[in-house]
Amino acid sequence: MADSVQNVLVQASQIVRETPTRLAPNGVRYASFGDNALDEKDLERMVQAVPATIANALARKTYYFVPLALGESRGGESTVVASTYTIEMADQAICHRNTTVGSVEGVFISTRLLGDRFALAFEFFINVGHAFVDAVGVPESFSQLAWQQAVADVRGETSQDAWESRNLALASGKVERADGKSVIDEKAKSSFLESAFSDAVAIYQLSLSVDFDYSELREREYPLLAPQALADRLRLVANLFPPNPSYEFSIRYRRRA
Repeated sequence: MADSVQNVLVQASQIVRETPTRLAPNGVRYASFGDNALDEKDLERMVQAVPATIANALARKTYYFVPLALGESRGGESTVVASTYTIEMADQAICHRNTTVGSVEGVFISTRLLGDRFALAFEFFINVGHAFVDAVGVPESFSQLAWQQAVADVRGETSQDAWESRNLALASGKVERADGKSVIDEKAKSSFLESAFSDAVAIYQLSLSVDFDYSELREREYPLLAPQALADRLRLVANLFPPNPSYEFSIRYRRRA
């Protein structure tokens, strides 16, 4: 049994060296490996949803869609991949692993660990969002909007990181100096704005790729950002990074019965 499991494990570096990659029209480089249960047309459609203006900042990234990505192997490799799905391997896998091989910054996404198209797309776009913020930072227009919402105590946030760093920044802002000015934890504020922006970029791309209800993003650990506040963030992101041809951005509100 151990030998049969070991035979499906492949080092990430080997996949980088031997698996052909594709360059989507928007400039995103990606590859498909193993029994990942993905339809090629659906995968292409998802990857191409990344606006070209965002993809331009991801030149060094290659996204590998694999069945299961795992941590360290017995031989010391930082990332290994299960080429097929097994329950045992699934218990050890995580949603994604980042591995650099030479000049390639590989992001290995576990397609079989993510139950449906929505979950897979969101995992991919979250990774894109974080990489984009690391490369270009946060636009001033978004920083102003998100911070105004935070100061106005708009309900909720878009992720645990954004929620926690926002609360930390606001908590420090309640302390006043002798001159009457509030003390702001600039590090916490910066972390909040980065998290909020990467979240907004991810949710915006998700909306281009699949139709979904905002409530599907609900988490137990924190309240979701108020719908109108999120809509304002997404419209700003859409104006900064317009959709590629054949993709459409829209927000639809459901009337209460």
